[in-house]
Amino acid sequence: MENSKVKIIVVTHKPYQMPEDRMYLPLYVGAQLRNDGDRAVLNHEYAKDNEGENISALNQYFCELTGLYWAWKNLDAQYIGLAHYRRHFSMKGRTGFGNILTYEELEPYLDNVKVFVPQKRRYYIETLYSHYEHTHYAGHLDETRKIIMEKYPDFIHSYDRVMKQRHGYMFNMMIMEKGLLNQYCGWLFDILFGLQDRIDTEGLSAFSKRCYGRVAEIVFNVWLDRQIESGGITEKQVMEIPWAFLERNKWWKKGMAFLKAKFCHIRYEESF
Repeated sequence: MENSKVKIIVVTHKPYQMPEDRMYLPLYVGAQLRNDGDRAVLNHEYAKDNEGENISALNQYFCELTGLYWAWKNLDAQYIGLAHYRRHFSMKGRTGFGNILTYEELEPYLDNVKVFVPQKRRYYIETLYSHYEHTHYAGHLDETRKIIMEKYPDFIHSYDRVMKQRHGYMFNMMIMEKGLLNQYCGWLFDILFGLQDRIDTEGLSAFSKRCYGRVAEIVFNVWLDRQIESGGITEKQVMEIPWAFLERNKWWKKGMAFLKAKFCHIRYEESF
């Protein structure tokens, strides 16, 4: 396997153009939920998240995290990462498949950098907590805080600090040293599996039921903040990389939904 030092899964739920660099591994997520009629998925050459140790059956709730769990449990490389079929790291910060991060671009930073993250997403007029409160259900974050207080009290200061930020590393995208990934995933999934017992998803829309993946986007920032605060890693060992969305952005629709959520209390019911 070329470039086995780094392996980045590209999570997808359908056939899609994929990067040619061999450090990328296309991965179907939610494969366990596919029926026999969905041959495009079942017969495709992509790896599937229901092979090996997995939580594929939880994909309707955990989104791309079933892919992260699969990578954590089944891949062996010095660095493991996650990107999306239509959202990728890009050193150039430009859209188009020719601008997707390559191993050649990443290699000079390996060993010195422990965690690569997508460039911060800024909300300006919202904190991470208020944005989640307006667009989803704040109770999800409140219950998460209770679990962290009970199981990982050393993280509660970072949790409270992150909730007040107006920016964060989102999308559950990262490239991380395997040892750190082991720590992060052990912490994250312990919290999320506990959260399953505290959130009643009955009656929620299919979109809202995917709350565990959204909670993870925010608490990744909590985990990272705590690592830096405790000296587990230094700020210099974390590197931001621009990201690129490979499809046409619906900026007007996204902006209107954001304003409706903040001022009219109309929660999101689709991705943008």
